[in-house]
Amino acid sequence: MNEQEYLRELVAKARVAQAEFETYPQERVDAACRAVCKVIYDNAEELARMAVDETGMGRYDSKIAKCRNKSKTVWYGMKGKKSRGIIEYDEATGIAKVAKPIGVIGSVAPTTNPVITLMHNSACAMKCGNAVIISPHPRAKNTAVRTVQLMNEALAKLNMPENLIQLIPEPTIELSAGLMGAVDLCICTGGPSMVRAAYSSGKPAIGVGQGNVQVLIDRDVDVKSAVEMVIDGRTFDNGVLCTCEQNMIVPEEKRAEVIEHAKNAGAYMIDDPKDAQALRDAMFPFGKLNKDVVGATPQAIGALAGLEIPEGARCILCRTEGIAFDEVLAKEKLCPVLALFTYDTWENAVEIARANLNMEGAGHSCVIHSNNKDHVEYVTRRVNVSRYAVNQVGGTCLGGALTNGLNPTTTLGCGTWGNNSISENIYYHNLMNVSRVSYVIKDGYIPTDEEIWAE
Repeated sequence: MNEQEYLRELVAKARVAQAEFETYPQERVDAACRAVCKVIYDNAEELARMAVDETGMGRYDSKIAKCRNKSKTVWYGMKGKKSRGIIEYDEATGIAKVAKPIGVIGSVAPTTNPVITLMHNSACAMKCGNAVIISPHPRAKNTAVRTVQLMNEALAKLNMPENLIQLIPEPTIELSAGLMGAVDLCICTGGPSMVRAAYSSGKPAIGVGQGNVQVLIDRDVDVKSAVEMVIDGRTFDNGVLCTCEQNMIVPEEKRAEVIEHAKNAGAYMIDDPKDAQALRDAMFPFGKLNKDVVGATPQAIGALAGLEIPEGARCILCRTEGIAFDEVLAKEKLCPVLALFTYDTWENAVEIARANLNMEGAGHSCVIHSNNKDHVEYVTRRVNVSRYAVNQVGGTCLGGALTNGLNPTTTLGCGTWGNNSISENIYYHNLMNVSRVSYVIKDGYIPTDEEIWAE
């Protein structure tokens, strides 16, 4: 059987399952969604262990936390929400909104999140009455197989249709590309080349842009608390998440204080120019990120650079010599290395963030530690990203948390700035068609031409 025949067979099975599933009432649909989230929560330790062992990326404790926290927030966010049939009626406009399934959703998943991306996309697809076919990353295929097995076992206990969630167990680049064109819509969570392929597939696609989270620390905050949050975000799962803090921009006169608090929080400071250059050369040979540093420990990264990093260090904090294209460490790093920048005025801080993002990561995210509302709003006017987290840990909060109102997600849209079709955290409402029923507005007032054109 060739690749096209194989994909046609998967889609045919998915359509049979979806045709039955879309007839189910909201209660049964929600039971299915809860089941796939709860089974990941219940098996977090096993799946976290598999993910670390198979991919060689990240931290076991962080992956347990990701499985548990993301499964909770994804389910809690959709719990009790209407997603089938009439979901809204506006008396004033006479418009009724009717949710309809898209059909078969494809999901191309990354090696950095081999469990929660599968869970999130499956739950969101099913919430709207869809079936899903998953193409995992080849380096995480065994973890994906186990994840889907657990989700399908949970669905079987509820007598859900067979093949509601399917997996390509031996994924290839060709199969991932073929899946994008075979389904009704594809969610592509991966590198820029994969996202471009999704948008070129001839089918609707939701892709994500590159991350490079800038962190601005204002003069009016508790520096110790802010720095501790930054270090927590930078070290979560060894920094593989696109939401993890990348560059810390601090007041010039507080540089020494920031470094001291960072050291106390577990950072190892590289302030020697020669050592900093050795780190650059190891991390970005020929200007491109070395794949060996992705999700690696600070000690392993240091060894690549010929630097000895103490065993207890949680991350590396490094000096910089310029911004944007003049400083390679200003790029996304996907590992526990944090670049340190300083500013004199708040406007200068914002321009540093803006320049870094215009080089890489436009449209993604920014973290602002400030108690000055005017300063926060100034960032939003100058820096084009899709989400700004204020006084929060970027690594664990930008993807949605119980402590904020962002949609819980594993896929973060970056708007047109990041060559994406959406500029929000992707959630179940992005995986439905919405039909509108138009009724005549009762006792509606029709303005005169004079009233319409009046200034």
